[in-house]
Parts: sequence; structure tokens; C-alpha cells
Amino acid sequence: MIPLLGIGQQYATVKGKIIKSETLVPMESVNIVNLNQVIGTTTNLEGEFEIRAKANDTLHLSYLGYKSIKVKVSNDWIKYGSSTIIELTELALALEEVNVNKLKLTGYLEIDIKQVPIQKNTRFSISGLNSGYESRKRSPSMVRNVLGAIFNPADFLHNIFGKKPREMRKLREMKKQDEIKDLLASRFDREMLIALLQVDKIDLDLLISECNYSQDFIRTANDLQILDAISECYEEYKILSRKRSK
Repeated sequence: MIPLLGIGQQYATVKGKIIKSETLVPMESVNIVNLNQVIGTTTNLEGEFEIRAKANDTLHLSYLGYKSIKVKVSNDWIKYGSSTIIELTELALALEEVNVNKLKLTGYLEIDIKQVPIQKNTRFSISGLNSGYESRKRSPSMVRNVLGAIFNPADFLHNIFGKKPREMRKLREMKKQDEIKDLLASRFDREMLIALLQVDKIDLDLLISECNYSQDFIRTANDLQILDAISECYEEYKILSRKRSK
């Protein structure tokens, strides 16, 4: 009974309520992720949430158009079990200039469809890897990238993945959580992945690019697709690493 009692004291459920700082109105559908336990939830109509946590865990709170924040779970929050009120601040976003290219349609599908630009991304595979690589138009550099990943022991993937085994284990756990997968499927800001991997957005985009995913994919993919891409690349990296050691 002693080990079971210790586990019961270690983990608890914390409650909170998220409101807008300028109006104090409750916020619905705010994303809350426990970065340590790799579990997530969202607020209800009243802005309330409940999530499993232990002392010193970090909760990542995010909502589109508002500044994301990290909140550390304290012993008092767990001990007294009260609902903590948290305020989110709205971001002041400046809209960038958008150029709209007009298409002169003729009414004939065969002619009009030729005016639509098509991204010609390709995928290729290497024997022994789990799947393939998605990339831009085929060129000699694609082959050099793959050969470099196999034969160069100090490549970019080694520097990223080799130094972050704990973070990569978190990504693997995220793929098992339906709630987190639902959150990531509706997001395009990369904030949650950046918080988990402890990298900035530029390094995250560079990581996907070095895994031979195209710029078109990086620009349009949601966070769940990026998570799958990183996980796939990491599994392939582990295979390459084993081949190097042999």
C-alpha cells in the first residue's frame, strides 16, 4: 500500500479559470497542455479547466490572437484545490499587405486549369527506412542531402535529435494522446511544439527542411502534421544512427 499511497500524493488535479485581461470575460476553448506530463485539455463555456499535474509542472496556455503563457503548478495550488484565475492578454497584430493575383478565366476548364499553379513536390525512399522523404522538384542536391544524412556523423539531425532524447520521447507520447492530437490538428502557430522541443520557430522550420520536407509543406501544414513529420524523421534518424554505429 505504501507505493500506491506515494503515487496518490505525487499526482493531483488542478483547477483553473481563464479570463480576458481587458474585459474579465471567461474564455472558452483555450488550449492547456501540461508540458511535463504531456497531457492536454481545453476550457469550457465558463472558461474553466481541470488537468492532472504535480508540483513544479508547467502548463502551457494558448489561444489564437492572445499571448501564450506558461504557468508553474505550485504546492499550494495542489494542496488547497482552489480554482486559480488566469488572465490572457490580447495580441496587437498588424495585417501584412496581401497581393491578389487575378486569373482571367475563359470558361473552358481545359484552358483555365492550366493557369492554376501546381506545387510539384516529390517523395523518394531509401531501403531500410520506415517510409519516404517529401521534397521539392527532383535535383542532384536531394541525393546529396540523403547521402550526407547517412554518412556524415555530425549532421544537423544528429545535433538536434541527439541532444534532445527527453523532448523526443514527449513527442512520441503526444502521438498517443487523442486530446492533444485534436488540439494540434486545429493549430498552425507551432507554439506547442516549440515549447516541448525547446527550440525557436526558425530552428523548427529548419529541422523540417533538413528532414527533406518542402517549404510548401512547412508553410501549409498544421501542428499535427508537423508533429508526424518530426516523429517520422526521428525514427529514420535512429535507423541511420544504428547503421553508423555498426
